[in-house]
Formats: sequence, structure tokens, C-alpha cells
Amino acid sequence: MALVPYEEGGGWAARQLHSPSATFRFASRTIRLQQDWRRLGVAAVVWDAAVVLCAYLEMEGIDLRDRSVIELGAGTGLLGIVVTLLAQGSCSCLTGTREPAGVRALYSTCCRARVTITDRAAALEFLESNVQANLPPELRPRAVVKELTWGKDLDNFPPGAFDFVLGADIVYLEETFVELLQTLEHLCSERTVILLACRIRYERDLKFLKMLREHFSVSEVHYDPSKDVHIYKAQRGSHKDDF
Repeated sequence: MALVPYEEGGGWAARQLHSPSATFRFASRTIRLQQDWRRLGVAAVVWDAAVVLCAYLEMEGIDLRDRSVIELGAGTGLLGIVVTLLAQGSCSCLTGTREPAGVRALYSTCCRARVTITDRAAALEFLESNVQANLPPELRPRAVVKELTWGKDLDNFPPGAFDFVLGADIVYLEETFVELLQTLEHLCSERTVILLACRIRYERDLKFLKMLREHFSVSEVHYDPSKDVHIYKAQRGSHKDDF
């Protein structure tokens, strides 16, 4: 979310962050993302947490069809792109490949956008370009790139209207914790499932999890030791959803 420099160490990982592009394979598609560390910092590179959360959603077979999903701090857009691809079976008009032109013209009205991909204003043009480049034309109406600065103009988003709220490596700046929590509370209903993929780098990251537990029921559902990334699931109160 924040457009600030961030130090992640050296070696191969650092070279990957500074590479102008990154390529992944999810949902039976090759995804090629542009990166721009020099211009946008952390918002314009792919972090391991996003890769791990994408793999988790795909491998666990979590049903995203006909679900309303919002991603916070989307950065390059990898997670939002993968979610849109995984959810493509939610509308019958998207399951075929040889529809006549008249049917294709209905995509924009039949397939209402179900994936909202958000970040701060300065990152939106970059984010939008990656999303458009990696979604086939028939799926683009299902994904909307939208500005969201945590804690601000939340009325632009219907309260409690989302089935899933996703975030990958968005817990690292302590000064944003209150606004992030406020945003989560606004977006979530009793049925909403929050999935946060995090690398716990500092003691302050644990502080946010403690804050989150004061308002949500939180559990760790996955850990990737090779990338040192945890995935936490959170829901309001004691309500629990098995996806």
C-alpha cells in the first residue's frame, strides 16, 4: 500500500525485486507482471506473501465463484489477477470459448465485477496496466481497480458487502495499523473471511495481530517455511466459515 522504500536484504531476492518484470504460473495461465521499484517502491514489486497466498487459494481449492472479493494494498496486482482467474467459473457466460459476438457483448452487463483490486492513488495506473495485460477480455469486466487509502473515504465501499477481504504483506508500517483495522471493520460483515499473508519481520507486526484479535477471531491456517510466510484467517466474533 505505502509507496516508500523498503529493505528486504540482498542477493537473489533483492535482484528479483529490482527486476523490471516477474513471471508466474497460476490458474493454468502464465502471468507476466511489470515491476518498477525505482519509481514506486514496495507497491511495484511482487512480494513472497502474495505468491504464497495465491498458491494457497489455488491448492486448497477455495471456492471463489460467485463471491465478492476485495484486495487491499494490491501493488502489482498478482493476487487480484489470480483471484479473478480462479473465480471465472462463477458465470455460465464465461465458461465457453466460442460464443457469438452478440453473447460476448453481454459480458459487461451479465458479469458484474466481483473482484475489487485496491491501492493508493499513486499506484493505480501501474496496477491497472498489469491487471489489463493479464486478464483475458472476457474476464476484465469482473475486476475493478479502485483507489483505497486505509481509513479514508470508506463510504466509497459498501459496508460489510464482501465475502473475502485479502491482503498480502500489508502489515509492516505501524503508523497504518489503526487505519488498516478501521478499514477491515468497515468492509467486513459476520460472514466475511479475511485472509492475510504476512512475513513476521518485526515485533510490531505481532502488535497488529494482537489488535486484530481484539475485534476478530484469528487463526493461522497456513505456514510456508521456504518463504517464511504465515497466512492468517480472521472473522468477526466467534463466527467461523470453512470456505
